[in-house]
Amino acid sequence: MTADPARATLIDGKAFAAGLVERVAAASARLEAAHGVKPGLAVVIVGEDPASQVYVRNKGETTQRAGMRSDTHRLADTTSEADLLALIATLNADAGIHGILVQLPLPRHIDSAAVLGAIDPDKDVDGFHVVNVGRLAVGLPGLVPCTPLGCLMLLKAERGDLSGLNAVIVGRSNIVGKPMAQLLLAESCTVTVAHSRTRDLPALCRTADILVAAVGRPEMVRGDWIKPGATVIDVGINRVPSRDPIKASEGKTRLVGDVALGEASAVAGRITPVPGGVGPMTIACLLANTYTAACRSVGVAPEPLDA
Repeated sequence: MTADPARATLIDGKAFAAGLVERVAAASARLEAAHGVKPGLAVVIVGEDPASQVYVRNKGETTQRAGMRSDTHRLADTTSEADLLALIATLNADAGIHGILVQLPLPRHIDSAAVLGAIDPDKDVDGFHVVNVGRLAVGLPGLVPCTPLGCLMLLKAERGDLSGLNAVIVGRSNIVGKPMAQLLLAESCTVTVAHSRTRDLPALCRTADILVAAVGRPEMVRGDWIKPGATVIDVGINRVPSRDPIKASEGKTRLVGDVALGEASAVAGRITPVPGGVGPMTIACLLANTYTAACRSVGVAPEPLDA
């Protein structure tokens, strides 16, 4: 989708994600036909968090549409850490499951780090295991966190060769900021990771050919923070009150990113909207990781999945 010629091109993550799911489905079918391996994803959810329930349902439906095996394990919020670890051990040993995802957050009595660390790194389709973090850091094949992987796919589709570009990432989380930096370094970008203690953040952002906002603050990045013509990837998903005073008084909300889209669109060359930008790529890349893990389980090189 495109905006007025004087404004930024909106990067259609929803359409790209749909195409990626189709490519994953086709590649998975070829893998099954040639090697008898049907990629399988197991999602584990503990408790009744409404947002998590929606995410898990969407993941299951998308996995099935891609022709993959989809197992969902719904556990009560009173489930013990020992029982959860026992389930993960069972999934690790299941040859028909190639990807394991434990939906976060977990109840407070369960140690998330211990749970994520118990997943077989070769089945860690979230890419959070320290082994996969290390593989990414040193440039070895591994499973990459889904959201940064989706951001990279969008960037390469929009800009092609990224080598030599200045990239600024606002946010240093283990889930997005740090792996995003590693991915862009691997593409030969010059990368700066900014955070809450960065001095003169707006000026730093204005040096970026690629600006990735992943800080979790609604519309923090303003239009005058952006270099003219830059590509802006907005990872933020924030709920704020509706613009309509009546709806706001009724508790109605709207989704916004970490970037003030209206202002930014007047300066940037390309930008991901919220919603419809990075968000759909996360589930699509989860399936891509599951396919990759299934290929590696039988010693087959995965097919390229870029557009």
